[in-house]
Amino acid sequence: MQDKMSRRSLVKKGLLASAALPALGLMARTSLAADLPALDPADPTAKALGFATDAGKAPGAKPNQKCSTCQQFQGKAGDASGGCNIFAGKSVPAGGWCMVWVQKT
Repeated sequence: MQDKMSRRSLVKKGLLASAALPALGLMARTSLAADLPALDPADPTAKALGFATDAGKAPGAKPNQKCSTCQQFQGKAGDASGGCNIFAGKSVPAGGWCMVWVQKT
């Protein structure tokens, strides 16, 4: 015997699946961000961009400039560290700084 699926049930299932996909993506991104290795200040890209783990010790940083206030920082407010668009695959400390710093909007 053949089971026929109605067009209506197919559309409903498709809508449910498409609503669940972004939630799964967010969960995967969160777990991946927690697993990122810390950026090594000796990394060639970090050196080229003047990266410092402490913005207070970075020669070019102003008082309000730190990774947590940068547009490139992917962590949430209050996170000790987070991903960075500039240093892909690495986490940076919230109190760090580099020359690419741009005010978060």
